[in-house]
Amino acid sequence: MVIQKQIRLQARLRGFHLVTDEILRQIPELSDIRVGLMHVFLKHTSASLTINENADPTVRDDFEQFLNTLVPEEDASYTHVDEGRDDLPAHLKNSLLGHSLTIPITSGVLNMGTWQGIYLGEHRNEGGTRIVIVTIQGE
Repeated sequence: MVIQKQIRLQARLRGFHLVTDEILRQIPELSDIRVGLMHVFLKHTSASLTINENADPTVRDDFEQFLNTLVPEEDASYTHVDEGRDDLPAHLKNSLLGHSLTIPITSGVLNMGTWQGIYLGEHRNEGGTRIVIVTIQGE
């Protein structure tokens, strides 16, 4: 069985946000999969996806702080500046963290660790809604 859906994630402020439940609400067919994989592809170059701790929100705050230190907005060497000072750093953060995830499915649920959740990293000050393509393959 193969299922593919385009999911629009609500607009969020800059930072890291748990989106696991928002994605799962839109794919009820997941419960029919005994064993398989779910691939999530983000159709944007200025945001990212990653999996990390889903319990303590300060982890997400620390992610934002760390990446802002690693990839500063104010860098005179940047030449791609026409779309705003946050645009090129957002592209760099996307390349560092990535834009897709593959997660195992077992008995109709995502087979992630107890404290794991899907993060959307919104790297623009005004990124708007984000679109992901979710593809499920399994039986």
